[in-house]
Formats: sequence, structure tokens, C-alpha cells
Amino acid sequence: MLGTLALGLACFFVAPAILPAAPQQVNAGSGQAGAPATIERQAKNAEDTIIFPNDLLYIQVFDVEQMTHDYRVNGTGGVEFPLLPQPVPVAGLTPLQAAKAIAQKCIEAGVLSHPQISITVRESRLHSVAVMGAVRSPQIYPVFGPISLMDILTQAGGVTDDAASVVTITRGDAARRVRGEEAGGKGEANAPTAPAPVTINLRRLLATGDPSLNVEVYPGDRVTVQRAGVVYVLGAVNHAGGYVLSDARQDMTILKAVALAGSLSPFAKAKNALLLRPNPAAPKGHDEIPIDLHAMLRGHIADRPLAANDILFVPDSTMLKALHRGADIAATTAAWTTIYAAGY
Repeated sequence: MLGTLALGLACFFVAPAILPAAPQQVNAGSGQAGAPATIERQAKNAEDTIIFPNDLLYIQVFDVEQMTHDYRVNGTGGVEFPLLPQPVPVAGLTPLQAAKAIAQKCIEAGVLSHPQISITVRESRLHSVAVMGAVRSPQIYPVFGPISLMDILTQAGGVTDDAASVVTITRGDAARRVRGEEAGGKGEANAPTAPAPVTINLRRLLATGDPSLNVEVYPGDRVTVQRAGVVYVLGAVNHAGGYVLSDARQDMTILKAVALAGSLSPFAKAKNALLLRPNPAAPKGHDEIPIDLHAMLRGHIADRPLAANDILFVPDSTMLKALHRGADIAATTAAWTTIYAAGY
């Protein structure tokens, strides 16, 4: 049996380890979001970390190695600590408060008389932020306190080239609790049940650094960077492919798409182009809209806008291709005849 330990009664909290931030640039030309600021911010808020059910805690009892190891908080928010008859409720407490609670239970049960205990949160689903969508490293990032949107995007490696101008932040429990406290309450009881998602204009944030757009992201939130739409130009064009609807191409039209595709090939049947537009209610899953590119290019009919996932298909003329091949053959034959007649 463990003897009484001649240790000080003071209980203290060792802050969770802070992971180094990932790349410094959010995007080329968008400026830097410094990693030291991110680490300092998280370290400052580490002592305010709240323990949740299913968190993994590292509990260190100084000079008692048998009790020092990882403990999983159970589904009801308690920790089963050695030699204590009941789990110690720790959910909703900070690590410092939880350390004091466990120490007090040890004293009351006669297990330890003067325990020194520290607690570190090793793993927590709710102490992380999921960054998804058009970022270079989409994954779940550990976060132990509020962090700015720019800082968390920096940790995700910045946005990709096909990122749209919209970022959506879906709030979790921590944000709900903070909103309740800001509303004058003591916590979740006065907080909204489901905080509305926050939508941020990413392009404006990156271009201007507007602090009102660089909002706080809380543990348990989900950040989604929307991907820009794509339009496709296929068939008898010089550079068939998909073209991202970036900010500069938001007002994409048929004629602009044709220009991006390097214009029509010599065999294009411009009068018989088709615009394929997704429509789940249509028999083929899309609408087929005839487009007379010949008339549109000459200004006889108006240009029309394209939407994300539209496909502009320009058929070619098999007859024109055959005639062109025939002309090539004739020209080649004539050239060889001339060379042979000259005696080469």
C-alpha cells in the first residue's frame, strides 16, 4: 500500500504542449501570419482549456510513478483514478481545477496526504479545429484556445489556387459557451443551441487584412474554404479543358470561355454547339441547350453567362477534316513529284 507522502499540498497545472505552426504564408501575395503569435495566443489560453468527456489526460503525481500515466475521461465526464472508489468528475473543469479535485479526493480517501498533481490534455476531439476544402493540408489541427482565422489557415498551409472567396465557419460547443458568457450568462445555459455559421469574404480579408474579417475560431469549430466552380470547354477548340471560376472569372460567359480555350479549331461546327447544364430533374441529368456560336461570334445573338459545372461542347465537321486531309495529301504528292523531276 502506498505510504503517506511528505509532499506539499499545492496543486498546479502544466500547460499542454503547443505544436509548432505550419507554413508562414497563407497565400502568395497575401502576407504573413506569424507562427510565434499563434503559439503565444494558444499558450495564453491553455490555462483556460476545458476538459470534455473522452479527452485523454496525462496525470502526473509527483514522486508516485505508479499513478503517473494517461487517463481517458469516460463518457459521463469522470476519471477513474487508482485506489479511489468512484470516478472523479472532471468534465467542464480546467486542468488546474481537475488536478485540485483529484488531489482533494485522494486526501479524503486517505490515499495520499499531500499530493502534488499536474494534468495535461493530450488528446481532445473538442480541442481541435477541422480545416476542410480548398486548403493545402486539410486535416484536424489541435487548438487549445481561440485562434484567428488567418492563423488556422496558415497552419493548414494556406489556400489552394481553386479556392473561392467564401470561408464558412461552423461553430461548436466552445463557441456556444463563449457566446453565452458574452450574453451575460455563466455558460452554456444562456447560449444559443446552435450558433449560426459565420461566412467570411476570404479575398477581401487577404487583400485588405480587415481585422473585422479575421474572426476568432474556437476549439470544436469547423472551417471550410469553398472551392471555386469550374466550367468546361470541350470538342473542336484549340485548348479543351476546365477553367476555374476565380474572382477574375466570376462573370464567365460563353465567348469568354471560348477565348480561354484558344478559340475554335478550323473544323468546328460553330452553329451546332451545345451547352450542357446540370439538372437532376432532366432525363439525362442535364439540360442540352443549342448554341449558335457562329451567330454569337458575329454579334447577331447575345452572349450568355455560364455557371459552375457547365459544359460547352463544340462538335467538329468530319467532312471538313476529310477535305483538309485530302488537300494535305495532294500538296505532299505535288512536292515529291517536283523533287523527283529535278533529279534529286
